[in-house]
Amino acid sequence: MSAAPHRPVVIIGAGPVGVTAALLLARHGVRSLLLERHPDVYPLPRAVVVDDEVHRVLQSVGVHEQFAAIARPAPGLRLLDARRRVISEFPRSMHGLHGFPQLSMFSQPELERLLRGALARHPECELWSGVEVVSVTGSGTPHTGTPGDPTGPVRVTFRRGGSDKEEHLWADAVLGCDGAGSLTRDAIGAAWEDLHFQESWRVIDVRTSLPVRTWEGAEQICCPTRPATFMRIGEDRYRWEFRLAGDQNLEGPDGWERLRELVAPWVELPASRSADFEVIRQAQYTFRARLADRWRKGRVFLLGDAAHLTPPFVGQGLCSGLRDANNLTWKLARVLRQGAPEELLDTYERERKPHARHLIRVAVAVGWAMTGGQDRGAAIRRALVGTACRIPGVTEAVSRDLSPALAAGPLVRRRPGPAGRALAGTFCPQPWIRHDGGRVRLDDAVRDAFVVLTAVPPTARMTAVATALGARTVHVDDLDDDGMLAAWLARGRADAVLLRPDRVVMDTVPAGTGDFTGTAAWALLLHTGRRRPDAPAVPPPRSTTP
Repeated sequence: MSAAPHRPVVIIGAGPVGVTAALLLARHGVRSLLLERHPDVYPLPRAVVVDDEVHRVLQSVGVHEQFAAIARPAPGLRLLDARRRVISEFPRSMHGLHGFPQLSMFSQPELERLLRGALARHPECELWSGVEVVSVTGSGTPHTGTPGDPTGPVRVTFRRGGSDKEEHLWADAVLGCDGAGSLTRDAIGAAWEDLHFQESWRVIDVRTSLPVRTWEGAEQICCPTRPATFMRIGEDRYRWEFRLAGDQNLEGPDGWERLRELVAPWVELPASRSADFEVIRQAQYTFRARLADRWRKGRVFLLGDAAHLTPPFVGQGLCSGLRDANNLTWKLARVLRQGAPEELLDTYERERKPHARHLIRVAVAVGWAMTGGQDRGAAIRRALVGTACRIPGVTEAVSRDLSPALAAGPLVRRRPGPAGRALAGTFCPQPWIRHDGGRVRLDDAVRDAFVVLTAVPPTARMTAVATALGARTVHVDDLDDDGMLAAWLARGRADAVLLRPDRVVMDTVPAGTGDFTGTAAWALLLHTGRRRPDAPAVPPPRSTTP
């Protein structure tokens, strides 16, 4: 074991999820090594949508301004019938809760290059490209033949550049960001749970200077015979997705004519192929709805498509993966760097899996509304969807539900009564604030720390909680934020909140109570023992609660 090199964290897969995880770990002082089988960024576009919550994650790794320069905010999503009449519309704000447009279109290779550029600026991160991982063993994974130590080192076996020679390294933790065909998922003995959606679609990415009829947002064509998705993702870049029969090939001598027919509602193509309409890529994809039955074994974790597969109809596939990284990395850093108990890592799957399941079900429901069969009942169901979406407030509620509050658990304390329920598990808004003589976004001022955000003078016990966690105490009146945070606390009937490093509300001080009263489960999980010399000490939970 001593002959092989060691890394604190090995990340398998250097796509957006893996690189974002490495950058988030670096912010917490944790070194990582990424192993990627491709020699460079995969050049063809795949994901094209992120929401404002994920844009905020990109802010935390320092690429949000560069991303805004290559992204295109969009006004929302429309469901259309076969004649392209609007059934319902889901508007998206240009300035969401997290401080960014609620819907942004982009090209994934461009985002990946931004993330890799940031990676190169962090000495804590190392990337080995052209490396094929062969096996992951140890830390309780089944290939060892013994139960193993769940906190012990993990052995990663790999080959470089197509060589047959196997090499090894050891890691304190392994993050499997290696996609739908994940080797890591097999290594921990996880299996797929089928959530009952599987369809084959043709995805077509185009660059064109021809006039395209579009409302600038995403369109979902709800048609049982030819459902489709359309969106503009750049100045001259567009994406179409069609569910096609197996014999409807868009390549070969008749492919152009079939393509002309498919895109005719949006753009008129000439009879012969034209340089004004460049097909960058067309590929057949099978859209699936699946969820891994386990996301962790010992110190080996699944993230992104290795843990869940989401049909693309609400644009949440990549978003879910980046949420995984944002949820796990601060917890892993606290365990590795400050000696927090291993049970803290159990909250990753407990929090993220129900959230991912919810989004998959929403995507399946939209896919069902788009396709829905050809029987009489399908037409009635689509009509009911349209009627429901015309009820005031329904479309706004559906949009909010794309990222519901985390369920109550050890790191989300939902107190009895309305004053304890409204904010717990939700995200703190991110306004612009005045800080150190300048104007910055909230997260840039508080960085990755725990934060006690209060609208009242902090009490002794509030200060004790902040001191125990190494948290910053911030009074909303000192932020000069036009009252956004004060109003948010007032709506939630809270005098103060305790924010986690991922900006989720972990606990509240209900209005009029003055304290984080009662024993909280998070106190035990966040208690630290072994720690780095410069880390703040966190005393046992007894001193953080009354």
